[in-house]
Amino acid sequence: MARVEVKPNVLQWAVKRTGNFDMLKSKFPKLNEWINNESQPTLKQLEKFAKATAIPLGYFFLPNPPEEKLNIPHYRTIKDEFATQPSPNLLETVQTMERRQQWMRDYLIQLGNEPLNYVGSADLSDDPKLVAQDIRRTLGLKDGWASKQGTWQEALRNLIKKIEDIGIIVVINGVVGNNTHRKLDVDEFRGFVLIDDYAPLIFVNGADGKAAQMFTLAHELAHIWYGASAAFDLTNLQPADIKIEHVCNKAAAEFLVPEDELLDMWQQVSRYEDCFKQIARNFKVSEIVAARRALDLKLITKDEFFKFYQACYIERRYQENQDTSGGNFYATQHLRIGRRFAEAVIRATKEGTILYREAYQLTGLYGKTFSKFAEYLDPGRKL
Repeated sequence: MARVEVKPNVLQWAVKRTGNFDMLKSKFPKLNEWINNESQPTLKQLEKFAKATAIPLGYFFLPNPPEEKLNIPHYRTIKDEFATQPSPNLLETVQTMERRQQWMRDYLIQLGNEPLNYVGSADLSDDPKLVAQDIRRTLGLKDGWASKQGTWQEALRNLIKKIEDIGIIVVINGVVGNNTHRKLDVDEFRGFVLIDDYAPLIFVNGADGKAAQMFTLAHELAHIWYGASAAFDLTNLQPADIKIEHVCNKAAAEFLVPEDELLDMWQQVSRYEDCFKQIARNFKVSEIVAARRALDLKLITKDEFFKFYQACYIERRYQENQDTSGGNFYATQHLRIGRRFAEAVIRATKEGTILYREAYQLTGLYGKTFSKFAEYLDPGRKL
């Protein structure tokens, strides 16, 4: 049986990239022999290994490992080796979003759309409070808008719609594409934003709690105003030690929990044990965001904040989360693909601007599934 020569350093890179040697060893008993150049895999074995490691087969024929890196900065609160070595899941997700964004940009230019004037409209020297006010004004959100929403889920849905309505693509997904076996790691990144003056794109890690997603969304909105692409983890809701992250965090906090409104409310609720719950309920954010905002405004100490964080956040993060892999499949795609982007692809397909094959590749939905999704978004009109 023919064997395929694979360089040991490429195999070592693949194992390290995957980060699960034991799993690979159980599936490929001769893995150590391949790495030590004592034997070589067959083509069939190599194809299975490529699939198990989520690495393109062609990479294994290279003399040296390829240099893989994100095209955007990855700001992490705690520096570690992963800051320069993004996971395969993050890499693939960013690359997929970049392809979608490029298609959307070209499509909008062909339609004669003008660039979005708010992208990059803010400067790092601008007061984050004023930037937050401009974001709310652009979205058409009045003071106290969140308190009028019944639940934080409703507030999140309405905020997403407002963001999409001004021309921003919003995607929320907790897995790579539709592969539920490849979950995105919240500890690696909570979200990322891709700046473009025609088709800015926000990606929120859907594996995070829904209330926590609200802050990520606001943080990414601020990035669009400052015109800076990035991925970030926001561990403990703390930004990486770089100016753009600090100003985005401040703008996001002011956008969600305006200083003046919180100071007024604090006088009424600070004496109660559940004060953060009351604040969170009013502004439709997580209790951690409420506590963090109180810390920023020096209403509580750092010790008080971290004590509260340790007591409740880890427990509540997953309780708040509603897995988007369940429920109505087509409603899930609405989030995983993004309404604005999906509607554009479907419209282009109906008009004959693009072939079905391209539409399938762009959305990750094929055949009847794509047609049913199109009908879900636009009931009564079939492809």
